[in-house]
Amino acid sequence: MVSKEFFRLLEVIADERGISVDLITDAFIKGMIVAFKKSKGHTSCRVEVNPEKNEILVFEQHLVVPDEGYDLEADPTLKQMKLSEARQHKARIKVGDILEEFINPKEFSQTAVVNLKNVLNQNLKNIEKENVYQFFKLKEKEMVIAKVIGEDEEYYRLDLGKELTTLLPKREALPTDKFDVGESIKVYIASVEMKTKGPKVLVTRLDKSLVTRLFENLIPEVKSGVVEIMGIARDPGDRTKVGVMSNDKNVDAIGACIGEESSRIREIVRALSGEKVDLFLWSTNERDLIANSLQPAEVLAVTQINPIKRTTLAIVKDDKLSLAIGKGGQNVKLAVQAINWKIDIKSASMAEAEGIIF
Repeated sequence: MVSKEFFRLLEVIADERGISVDLITDAFIKGMIVAFKKSKGHTSCRVEVNPEKNEILVFEQHLVVPDEGYDLEADPTLKQMKLSEARQHKARIKVGDILEEFINPKEFSQTAVVNLKNVLNQNLKNIEKENVYQFFKLKEKEMVIAKVIGEDEEYYRLDLGKELTTLLPKREALPTDKFDVGESIKVYIASVEMKTKGPKVLVTRLDKSLVTRLFENLIPEVKSGVVEIMGIARDPGDRTKVGVMSNDKNVDAIGACIGEESSRIREIVRALSGEKVDLFLWSTNERDLIANSLQPAEVLAVTQINPIKRTTLAIVKDDKLSLAIGKGGQNVKLAVQAINWKIDIKSASMAEAEGIIF
């Protein structure tokens, strides 16, 4: 069958659905096989699509077997034909050969044509689902921008693009998040799974990697690797502590992250609905690293360092003890998580009373 219109439509469908012509052609061939089965009662056929000649060819296939009986060990997908009958079509054919007869697709029954359309549409939907799945699978563990399209007591409904929506459970949002319908927000893709109905994308705003991705997205020096995030700890919605280091002596790691007039860090805080972000300078010197991690508290001394157990004691001024510990122990807790050291803190007077020399 020759059909220029068919091949023109292939290009149109490919463009509209964002699917390659080869995948659409493959889906069409599968549909033709189903239509053939509906008309002939078996699937022993070969479909050939030839874009250069605008041809669609369908061949019914038969395995040639001896006249004495059918070959029970032969390929069960091939319909068998006795040698004497096969030679009525092709004189020199022999047992074991495949006899192909041309079938005009226009002869398919109306029911077969309907089946062809249904199978083709279903195959195209499956391809689209797979394409969307692969697109978002590449974005797993990354930050994306989503649009809020609905809200109820438990969820925000988000449009992720690619005609895919997902739910952001409010338990996975920050306590300070208050989004309006139509607002664009930044979320972290925790996982992407393929379900029966299509791809399922799970998102969150609680993961500390969201902060890392914001730094990479909004700070060119972090994205390029000139400035590295060496340690990070987070109380989502309240405070994050980030240790940064510069790989270029001419670049100030803290300054690069803060930006001119605090523009960069302010943008990150805004994306996190007001969550505070503390920066400290990473160091290969253990004492400096431990002292820096406890900022904004000023540390007088770092002592009793055990590099094996990664334990240490930090001494601070008496009036800075509560600042070093933080409300509810938050500052020291985040410092411990960010640098992976266990830190005990004492005031200067406490250390002197215990005979600790610093």
